[in-house]
Amino acid sequence: MSNHSLHHLLIVFIVFQCFLAYNTMARSAIRSNTDAIKFIKVSCRATLYPVLCVQCLSAFANTVKQSEKQLAHAALSVSLSRAKSTTIFVSKLTRVRGLKPREKQAVNDCLDTMSDSVDQINKSIPELGRTGQFSAGQDFMWHVSNVQTWVSAALTDENTCLDGFSGPGMNGNVKAALRLRILHLAQVTSNALALVNRFADRHRPSAIANTP
Repeated sequence: MSNHSLHHLLIVFIVFQCFLAYNTMARSAIRSNTDAIKFIKVSCRATLYPVLCVQCLSAFANTVKQSEKQLAHAALSVSLSRAKSTTIFVSKLTRVRGLKPREKQAVNDCLDTMSDSVDQINKSIPELGRTGQFSAGQDFMWHVSNVQTWVSAALTDENTCLDGFSGPGMNGNVKAALRLRILHLAQVTSNALALVNRFADRHRPSAIANTP
């Protein structure tokens, strides 16, 4: 057999091996992604809005894999993104002309609470990072407790945002537009808090000690 034929066979063999390797990696990636999606769906059952939870977090499957900490981190990131965009929306409302005095005051108050919500969620993300994936003890509980407190405060801020629009004469277009965004944000934040709580419950010292 000529050197040319050997060279051609070698190239074909290498290409074939690469094809097999690619197919193996592709099948592995598909299985991994499927397992991650399944993990997200099961985890989202612990939330008040599981359908919304899956919709928001499925895009993070490759990062989350089957990590409760990474899932909580992704949920907080989604909540922060929504909180920032909602704050921008509320800020624009403060510049709308023709607002009634009570509406203008309610929008300004809402902007203050939304800004606080962003701050609370923003600082909770690095705080979650200070908890180890399988940590236990006082240090773990301190950090995760901070996250729970801050996200809970953010959720309270979001729900408080609409309080200023209660009462007669406050059911106009401004309230309607704001209500849709705030309710969506509150649901996303509620889901994030539920997933943080799930991570905390499964990794607190007593839970780890009882693990077979």
